[in-house]
Amino acid sequence: MTAYQPDALIAADIDAYLATHAAKSMLRFITCGSVDDGKSTLIGRLLYDSKTIFEDQLSQLEADSRRVGTQGANIDFALLVDGLAAEREQGITIDVAYRFFATEKRKFIVADTPGHEQYTRNMVTGASTADLAVILIDARKGVLTQTRRHSYLAHLVGIKEIVLAVNKMDLVGHDQSVFDAIVADYAAFAKTIGIERFTAIPLSGLTGANVTTPSPDIPWYDGPALLPRLETVAIDGDRAAAASFRMPVQWVNRPDLDFRGFAGLIASGRASVGDRVRIAPSGKTTSIARIVTYDGDRQEAIAGEAVTLVLAEEVDCSRGDVIAAAENPPEIADQFVARIVWMADAPLVPGRSYSLKLGTQLVGATVQPPRHVVDVNSQEERPADTLALNDIGLAEVYADRPIVFEPYAQGSALGGFILIDRATNATVAAGMIDHALRRAQNVHWQSAVITREAHARQKGQVPRVLWFTGLSGSGKSTIANMVEQKLHAMGRHSFLLDGDNIRHGLNRDLDFSEAGRVENIRRVGEVAKLMADAGLIVLTAFISPFKAERDMVRALLPEGEFVEIFIDTPLAVAEDRDVKGLYAKARSGEIAEFTGISSPYEAPERPEIRIDTTKETAEQAASRIVEHVLGIWSYDL
Repeated sequence: MTAYQPDALIAADIDAYLATHAAKSMLRFITCGSVDDGKSTLIGRLLYDSKTIFEDQLSQLEADSRRVGTQGANIDFALLVDGLAAEREQGITIDVAYRFFATEKRKFIVADTPGHEQYTRNMVTGASTADLAVILIDARKGVLTQTRRHSYLAHLVGIKEIVLAVNKMDLVGHDQSVFDAIVADYAAFAKTIGIERFTAIPLSGLTGANVTTPSPDIPWYDGPALLPRLETVAIDGDRAAAASFRMPVQWVNRPDLDFRGFAGLIASGRASVGDRVRIAPSGKTTSIARIVTYDGDRQEAIAGEAVTLVLAEEVDCSRGDVIAAAENPPEIADQFVARIVWMADAPLVPGRSYSLKLGTQLVGATVQPPRHVVDVNSQEERPADTLALNDIGLAEVYADRPIVFEPYAQGSALGGFILIDRATNATVAAGMIDHALRRAQNVHWQSAVITREAHARQKGQVPRVLWFTGLSGSGKSTIANMVEQKLHAMGRHSFLLDGDNIRHGLNRDLDFSEAGRVENIRRVGEVAKLMADAGLIVLTAFISPFKAERDMVRALLPEGEFVEIFIDTPLAVAEDRDVKGLYAKARSGEIAEFTGISSPYEAPERPEIRIDTTKETAEQAASRIVEHVLGIWSYDL
């Protein structure tokens, strides 16, 4: 190997070196494929051959290669990218590693994504911002399951440029027939998932053959080496600039009383001073008075630029809204069909409320049971009740309020979203919107002449939803009944929704699986909201074991109307009461997924009222709850 010499300008004048790259175009690409196909080694070779490794990095690389490398006395280029200790120990990539490098023609940001199936979610993260995907295939193994999975995901997230890098050609004697067979196999698969074109390159990341320059070891190949292909591939940046203007508002800038601007990154199109714009979802129209940037006012700005827009008129606009071209605004809906990649170890719970983040919008959303899950090997669409780790499915998504969006095919800025678990704040899925549901466009909320405030005034009370939660046998129904009796005696208008009673009618079709219990609470929450709209004090006695569902019901109601009442009874005490014999059946295995035994109970962290039934009688608890409803209460005795 020849002596490594970085660009001399780096040491002589770093500012001049950086200036030479400032005006170059930027290509973001990922490397993906099955485990041990040589992705990290290939990127390390690109970094080395493009002379973007500093002297101290090279010295460390040589030392690491001798200590933990897999190439004997030679440099192990994979160590330039595999930074985690677990990666170096196992010789595999686990997390997404981003690296920058540049050549005379272009700048690059490459994401080295893991090959193991269990880290597919990391691959999706890297692919979400990429312009090109380098799909690696080990020439000895051919097209594998992860090759197909990663190709499908790359196509799904909108990557249109694919390079098929058939790696380790040195280990098959640079045999053209091996290369041709792999390309034919991949081409047949690519056609089935809609990949219209790809560039196939035989190479070796270890020896450098066909990585930066054509290799004499592969004389039968007359196409470009990998780096020249990356330097010349067309970047689809003009597509975003040519689309209609869209700018999600990230921040309302009010430094003083005389300035009010709306800051954000232009997702698509271009904006000019004087252009008519529409604020979505409100629909208000105005025009652009100023375009303010860090370098001063501009007459025009295009996709990819961060700007602050000053509007000609005072209109209601805040974070989460979208400023768009007035004549061609984006769609608005609260129900849509989306392709979802599930990224969490715990499966999707249909009907559970998740946080949905799309651009700068954050709303609550539920996912319905998937229409189907895609088998990436056969492209077969098979039925499924849920989505498990790495599943790719098509499902309906219901948001709790209308969101501004566009189909993902038109752009990822308003078409791609993530789902977040409300309890853990972990990202559990990535989604791509296909289209709005027609019923979402045809069904509109009917305004009533008699408002919920009028109903409440007529009854002379403030509506409340008193949500009793606790283990089976904790005393929820007993205390709730006492509370209603006291309210009724005082002339208050109330209604009690009991868990068992609801299961005999409205929810008789639901089972006791996690999904069934989630849907049970969702329906009860909607009924309770309607009753509160009628001015009633609603009492509900349900185990409601999951925090996410209780929070979902709370979000349905105006602030202060949801009163969470935690009947805090120890499991041993509740089990000792066991008037229905349910705990005994659960212990013997006759009842599956029983809360407290084989299914968890997520206790409220900050309930409005906590009842400790080991210290307080049911009568005392009921009196305290009534005092709360009437406005005079204390948290504990």
